[in-house]
Amino acid sequence: MDWRVFAATFVTLFVAELGDKTQLAVITLTCKHQRPLPVLLGAVAALAAVTTIGVLGGQAIARVIHPQLMHKIASGLFVLMGILMWFEVI
Repeated sequence: MDWRVFAATFVTLFVAELGDKTQLAVITLTCKHQRPLPVLLGAVAALAAVTTIGVLGGQAIARVIHPQLMHKIASGLFVLMGILMWFEVI
């Protein structure tokens, strides 16, 4: 296992997910149901499923599109979404 890739992935996603809608949903569900363990297990399962889809999709895309080009495409789409949100188009 490449621990540098693991650490970079962990830190990047940890920071990106702080205050994200997933975290807010988990807080809300825990407050509502007062059952932290089932909420934790459900959240972990959901995040594992979504991450698995992302990894498989990323692996498939990497076979067709060069990683540097994919980085530029993803960056451009991120900026485009920000512009559309700024002008309240979405």
